[in-house]
Amino acid sequence: LSAFRRGRTRMRDIVFLVADLSMQEALRGFLTRDDFHRNFNLGVRPFDFDPPQDLFYAAGLNDPGMYTDGHNILAPFQRTHRHAIVIQDAEWDGSPGAAAICAELTAKIEATGWSIDRFRVICIEPELENWIWQRNNRVAEPLGFASVDEMIAAVRTAGLEWPDGHPKPRRPKEALEAVVRRRGIGLSSSVHRSITKRVSLNGCQCPALLGLRDALRQWFPSGDPA
Repeated sequence: LSAFRRGRTRMRDIVFLVADLSMQEALRGFLTRDDFHRNFNLGVRPFDFDPPQDLFYAAGLNDPGMYTDGHNILAPFQRTHRHAIVIQDAEWDGSPGAAAICAELTAKIEATGWSIDRFRVICIEPELENWIWQRNNRVAEPLGFASVDEMIAAVRTAGLEWPDGHPKPRRPKEALEAVVRRRGIGLSSSVHRSITKRVSLNGCQCPALLGLRDALRQWFPSGDPA
């Protein structure tokens, strides 16, 4: 801290604080891609991102702990990072819902000294896996399927709904858990990263992902039309 006060440590662009390891690895897969700032039509310029310095998960807390104590975890980063993104799921036992989570955690973070224009709380409905699933071979292949049709059939065989014409299973987290268990992959954070390193987010209309995009556009504008 003393070195920082003397101006010897440069403020980093942005820190990402997420609720669990799977979320950390999914974000790592996306943000370490060479084309991450062009994917999803982000409309942002490249910014400094180094996972060991800029990406953390609330070890042992998961979503409920992030909701109650995330503000304390994030507080020290206001001395080292210009901006912050906090991400957690909306669905867990006792959850008050996405809107309440965002409002309360935002208020708590602001009370620790973070300026409201420097951070954003993102709450994914229902869970992170809503960002993972697509009718796309870039999802099917890391899960060990030869085709999208085979992947969809496996979800349905597990007793979970994936309606015709719907881009994702009804219960994304349960669907991923069922598929990796049946395929013998082992539910691992590496599954999330292997998909997000490949899949396109263009066309995704998940409100949480749009919120992430909008925050990055605000802080790191490309100067080009979105």
